[in-house]
Amino acid sequence: MDQQEIPRPMRAAVLTRHGGPEVVELRDVPTPEPGTGQVLVRVGAAGLNNTDLWTREGAYGSSAEDPDARSGWRGPIDFPRIQGGDVAGEVVAAGPGAPTDLVGRRVLVDPATRYDHDGPGAHPTHILGSEADGGFAELVVVDAERAHVVDGSPLSDVELAALPIAYGTALGMLERGHAAAGDTVVVTGSSGGVGLAAVQLAAARGARVVAITSGVHAEQVRAAGADVTVDRTEGDLRESLARACPEGIDVVVDVVAGPFVAQALGLLRDGGRWVVAGALGGHLVELDVRRLYLANVALVGSTMHTPAHFETLVDLARRGEVRPVVARAYDLADLAAAHADLEGRGLVGKLVVTP
Repeated sequence: MDQQEIPRPMRAAVLTRHGGPEVVELRDVPTPEPGTGQVLVRVGAAGLNNTDLWTREGAYGSSAEDPDARSGWRGPIDFPRIQGGDVAGEVVAAGPGAPTDLVGRRVLVDPATRYDHDGPGAHPTHILGSEADGGFAELVVVDAERAHVVDGSPLSDVELAALPIAYGTALGMLERGHAAAGDTVVVTGSSGGVGLAAVQLAAARGARVVAITSGVHAEQVRAAGADVTVDRTEGDLRESLARACPEGIDVVVDVVAGPFVAQALGLLRDGGRWVVAGALGGHLVELDVRRLYLANVALVGSTMHTPAHFETLVDLARRGEVRPVVARAYDLADLAAAHADLEGRGLVGKLVVTP
């Protein structure tokens, strides 16, 4: 795409306010211009995540003092906002100071627009589609250092766009939980984007994967790499999980949280790690802290990935070593329908939008 082919204005799906899927509108908006150190990316595909739903709903809570206030991930959102943190595409223009040799290259974008420091173990503080306009558009501006070249990847743009947030979050959870070959790793919410990614990534590193899911999704979760599935809809879930893990659990990768944390924490082996990156089952947990310190177990919060984690993910993408499960692809005009489908939890794998 040369300068003459860059659409002006461009199409974008815009979040107009907090609310239901109906607050997402398709509009013509001004085409963004890359600033210093930035590049303009033609979006080949953009993935949809729970973060998009929760930001749209304002479900994060603006502060500990007012957890029910409507807010985005890091605070109030500026409307209108173009969401979409997962972007795969092609660089079509470079701003001042950005490497011009990126133009024409196929890239996978790190959704973290800002980290809390410059080291490889830094944590994201701002993300694309939340604190800055994202990929649910024909074009998006990103910092050049966040655009990772994936020219030789065997993955399609739709598959690549399934990776950044879901697989980055799952990889971050496994790394922070020190999951290793031979460990018993339990994955909650295993049919969702992050959960299924965790199943695939944990299996790829040689762990024994026990996946909690509904029975209707069990076959698809096993196909992704789970050794055992536990049906969350039948019987006492803690007892079922205990039977599936008779020697205890090394790591729990949890996107559900809620009361189950306290109920099942005792199933961890001494020194085990329970890593939380979501609260689909509820954000308030009451537990007996003696179960933590007497067994030397760790309850770990995990948000997305570090720069080092993302480099690892990009390497996997370049080699095609993990092929994401894509449940459905949508046209940009159908983003509101994609929101509704993700809320329904009936699809296994990632939902991806193409402009």
